[in-house]
Amino acid sequence: MAISFDLLGVDAATGARRGRLTTPHGVVETPAFMPVGTQGTVKALTWEEVWATGARLCLANTYHLFLRPGADVVEALGGLHRFTSWPGGFLTDSGGFQVFSLEGLRKVGDDGVEFQSHHDGSFHTLSRNAPSASRSSSARTS
Repeated sequence: MAISFDLLGVDAATGARRGRLTTPHGVVETPAFMPVGTQGTVKALTWEEVWATGARLCLANTYHLFLRPGADVVEALGGLHRFTSWPGGFLTDSGGFQVFSLEGLRKVGDDGVEFQSHHDGSFHTLSRNAPSASRSSSARTS
């Protein structure tokens, strides 16, 4: 199923839009409440409690998931939806804010961003061409 967005209305005074986002994991009326599940979970709530708020979309953070539990773990467990058991949609960011906010721990190059984990000091590379693929090592390789 393709992702689609239908514009349902525009406020003449403000330009605010109302719409419907259709994803393989359901329909989201916009504007929408979207809780932040940085590492694939909303702290202090079960998914049932999140669903009861009316949320149908959750934000997850690529950078944080990349570091812990790791792209390989999420993939081995069947992807983000199976890893989390969240029935709604996910919006994942690029992780770019964290990479750039951790200026002393990263090096930007033509192949992506090499950064040092703030958790354990290991080095990783995020590539715009393959954001789920990484090169990890205990010592800088360049």
